[in-house]
Amino acid sequence: MLAREYCDAIKVEEKPVIISHHMLSGLKEGQAKMSKSDPDSAIFMEDTIEDVNRKIKKSFCPEKIVANNPILDYAKSIIFPSFGTYTIDIKGHGKKEYKSYEELV
Repeated sequence: MLAREYCDAIKVEEKPVIISHHMLSGLKEGQAKMSKSDPDSAIFMEDTIEDVNRKIKKSFCPEKIVANNPILDYAKSIIFPSFGTYTIDIKGHGKKEYKSYEELV
């Protein structure tokens, strides 16, 4: 936005384009978005597999709650578009593969 405002100030007609994307939810209850100040509230590119697994296990993901559920947000925004399926371990029932976000919900 600063670059676009600067273009107005110096009378440049061709301004940079701003591309925005969906902001992922934080992994903790009540977090509308991830927070860099709380490393356990988000999954980062440099996280190890162990870090990711630990963060997911600690995340807010109540059964049968879709609204404001960060794991469902990650599944909808990242997992299904990237991989097409999502496999989870259901305690006492083994692994289950979901082929769509709607099926997972």
